[in-house]
Amino acid sequence: MSWEQEYHVLTTAIREAGAEALRLATDGFQIYTKPDDSPVTSADHAVNVILMDRLLGQFPHDGWLSEETPDTDARLTKPRVWVIDPIDGTKAFIRHEPEYCISVALLEGTQPVLAAIFNPSTNELYTAIRGQGLHLNGAPAPRHESEDGQLPTIALSPWELHAGRFKSIESHMTSRPMRSIAWALAQTARGTIHGVITFEPENEWDVAAGTLLLEEAGGSAHDGAGQPLRYNQPLPRFGGFIATVQGFPDHLTAQVRQLPRSAR
Repeated sequence: MSWEQEYHVLTTAIREAGAEALRLATDGFQIYTKPDDSPVTSADHAVNVILMDRLLGQFPHDGWLSEETPDTDARLTKPRVWVIDPIDGTKAFIRHEPEYCISVALLEGTQPVLAAIFNPSTNELYTAIRGQGLHLNGAPAPRHESEDGQLPTIALSPWELHAGRFKSIESHMTSRPMRSIAWALAQTARGTIHGVITFEPENEWDVAAGTLLLEEAGGSAHDGAGQPLRYNQPLPRFGGFIATVQGFPDHLTAQVRQLPRSAR
């Protein structure tokens, strides 16, 4: 399949949703607290409504998994499922920092076949259709090439950095605090940074789109134990996440997999 119709519907919808997020960022938005004490805003909800209306309006037989929609078992019987994070990096959005994004993937079976990650603040729309490479704003995405001898730059969660989880490998890399894992994956696919590592649980909507972007750029992603990722699971969550660019040092990958899984 080419997924061209889905691509056009998705890119139009995600830009519309991004425009609404920017409008709310300027005009004002409400902040709420979820049961897990994480923040959510009226912008998260508005983006979710737009995407659901546009995507399921065009493809009503598809399943739906979104951070801002109550999950049901209905998606488990669907051959295709949209996986949505309306705003990944909500804390960055609240602070008006340009490290948040809208993340959307279309699954067929257990794998993403179409993906888009859009940063409204920078007007960068990364897209991928399986087998067709990584694109930025509709054109093949140019890759940033690392200089010889440069330490790899890895996006890490601020909490894990503070807890010292990566202390044993810090001398082998340059760490970068991660505000949004989806945006970090887009930057990894582009080659701006070289990997994303966390041993904290990650939901499918956090990483589904970024996984395909990275794979189409030649990189790879696995769960925290180094196992392949399978999406649309009854519990849509991975026990950690490791994503790296093509050519990432094998010795550093091996060291990462030996790190303790708990720093609490």
